[in-house]
Amino acid sequence: MKIQILISKFSWANNYKKEILTKLKKFSKDIKILHSHKELKKNNDINIIFSYFKIIPTQYLKKSKVNLITHESNLPKGKGMSPLTWQILKGKKKIFFSLIEASSKVDSGVVYFKKEKIIPKTFLFDEIKKIQLDENLKLIIKFIKFYKKKNKVPKSKFQIGKSTFYKKRNPQNSEIKINKSIFAQFNLLRIVDNKSYPAFFKIYGKKYILRISKS
Repeated sequence: MKIQILISKFSWANNYKKEILTKLKKFSKDIKILHSHKELKKNNDINIIFSYFKIIPTQYLKKSKVNLITHESNLPKGKGMSPLTWQILKGKKKIFFSLIEASSKVDSGVVYFKKEKIIPKTFLFDEIKKIQLDENLKLIIKFIKFYKKKNKVPKSKFQIGKSTFYKKRNPQNSEIKINKSIFAQFNLLRIVDNKSYPAFFKIYGKKYILRISKS
């Protein structure tokens, strides 16, 4: 079985490449992690789109028999970018993790599996991302086991209901408002990446960086 994994070059998931390969290598001796859909090879069995920030044209999806996308929302609600982050910002604790088939429209493919997980309200960025990694890998492994044993994909369901979308986040979204309490903005502090997009505030015409960690 040939497996290719797409991860954007600047994604948090690159910190876990070794762990991803370790957990999947028992199912295949031919696994490649790529950073661009233009690198995808033909005659591939499974293409796993894991934290990839670009829309993939159909011509590249056709290079694999199956194209899987991991997405952290109860689809069709919460399509788009950074769904886990947006939901935590809204104070949600129970998060759906979905495994779907890639399609020509954003996050609109059939759903293979869904799983709900509680994100503890005390968890910060690295801890949240570790849960995201683990839950998505469980869904991927569940799919691969079935596919390898049955030589076909599991039963899937069409998405039913009205779609909602989350927009892309950028470094400006990490701004802390100086006139609001820390408590009111704690969810924002929880989801900022101290390295790539740290929290910050502005006062007296200057910008100051905040980095959060547990004592």
